[in-house]
Amino acid sequence: MCRLKDCEESNRRRRWGIMGLKTAAFGGDRLEKLRNSGVVSRSRMKLWIIRATTSILLWTCLVQLTALSETRGLRVLKGWPSCFSQESSAVALDGQSNLVRVLPPKRVYKNNGYLMVSCNGGLNQMRAAICDMVAIARYLNVTLVVPELDKTSFWNDPSEFQDIFDVDHFITSLRDEVRILKELPPRVKRRVELGIIYTMAPVSWSDISYYHNQILPLIQKYKVVHLNRTDARLANNDQPMDIQRLRCRVNFNALRFTPQIEELGRKVVKILRQNGPFIVLHLRYEMDMLAFSGCTQGCGADEVEELTEMRYAYPWWKEKVIDSDMKRKEGLCPLTPEETALTLRALDIDRNIQIYIAAGEIYRGERRLSSLRASYPNLVRKETLLESSDLRYFQNHSSQMAALDYLVSLESDIFVPTYDGNMAKVVEGHRRHLGYKKTVLLDRRLLVELIDKYNSGSLNWDEFSTAVKDSHAQRMGNPTKRLVIPDRPKEEDYFYANPWECLQMQNEDEPQQVSSI
Repeated sequence: MCRLKDCEESNRRRRWGIMGLKTAAFGGDRLEKLRNSGVVSRSRMKLWIIRATTSILLWTCLVQLTALSETRGLRVLKGWPSCFSQESSAVALDGQSNLVRVLPPKRVYKNNGYLMVSCNGGLNQMRAAICDMVAIARYLNVTLVVPELDKTSFWNDPSEFQDIFDVDHFITSLRDEVRILKELPPRVKRRVELGIIYTMAPVSWSDISYYHNQILPLIQKYKVVHLNRTDARLANNDQPMDIQRLRCRVNFNALRFTPQIEELGRKVVKILRQNGPFIVLHLRYEMDMLAFSGCTQGCGADEVEELTEMRYAYPWWKEKVIDSDMKRKEGLCPLTPEETALTLRALDIDRNIQIYIAAGEIYRGERRLSSLRASYPNLVRKETLLESSDLRYFQNHSSQMAALDYLVSLESDIFVPTYDGNMAKVVEGHRRHLGYKKTVLLDRRLLVELIDKYNSGSLNWDEFSTAVKDSHAQRMGNPTKRLVIPDRPKEEDYFYANPWECLQMQNEDEPQQVSSI
């Protein structure tokens, strides 16, 4: 009996032992599996981290490439949209396709020093000056600091360069020609703060050799030279071809307005285009223009007195005593709104066409515009086409408002300036660059003579109209070369009104390089 119990106990222990061994074996396999799964999980985690890191790096590179390519360089990638690139502006204004650009290679050269410039005058006078200063800096192998804009002239506009122009595009698009900095390097800046700088106004209408012989030695001596006047400081003619072409490259490509200004310009053009073709009339009949020029045709005695007082209030307006009638007969006065209406009618301009007035506030406003509006009822201005909220940030910034008019002027079917000021000239040259778009270059001296004869009854309407049309048939911005008058640069044709040296190379892909001294 006992032996039987012992056998049963022995069997029970053997079964538990076997079960224990099986349980132990099962626990060991599970532990091994858990260990293996932990290794796999860590491997998968590492792989996931590598993939995530690679994706982030690739995405960062893509974003950087897109940001850089929106504004600069040679055309290599097609079809990437860019809201504010020059090419997308062309889509809205010129109907061309989007193109993305990359940076041109930097030009490497020994830096001879730093050139600082303070521009003077209105927007388009400063625009031309900036083009000149870039060409000069390139020729002298110096570093140009982003130009300072005029804030003390009649317009009293506080805008900085970057408020009007796309400063990053300006710098990078010219990096294969000249080094441009937003400000002086700290070490050089300290020298300037200590007064170690040479400030001067260069001689007007100077040849590029003047800058080589007179300005470059000063830059090498002082390291920094500041030019405090920049208007018409480089001659129109007889300059190296590469200098002339660089002036054009800056004007037509590097000086792009800010995205905000370009976007608003596209909006104005779109509104105008919805109603058909349009003319831009650059009607120079603002109070400051009349006071400066002394032209008072059609003004009352009190208005003449007001304009004269204003002229004497600005000491930098050198000419004080002016014979208005004589100046008008010589063709040196802007056309009045009344004279402009007669001229447009004589040229058979459709009375129903839209006329966009690109100008500041017209002197005596609606009273002086009444005859023009009677002849052409579809007169519009940016203030009448846009909401006040659109122009909120442009108010009291005359240069930014002028930039908006500039963009609309480029896109008009016909551009008619009533005076050959800086905007009229620069827009004329830019429209030539865009394919000789029609620009009516009014012969004011002949026109006032014909208008006086018509008003006095010496000419009937048909005779007057025929004479006006015949005299302007070849004054529509046609291809021609500039008139050169040696020793009288103020009287010859302005470079930026007809940069024919650049118009010959419109179809060339590669930019011209400027020779160094």
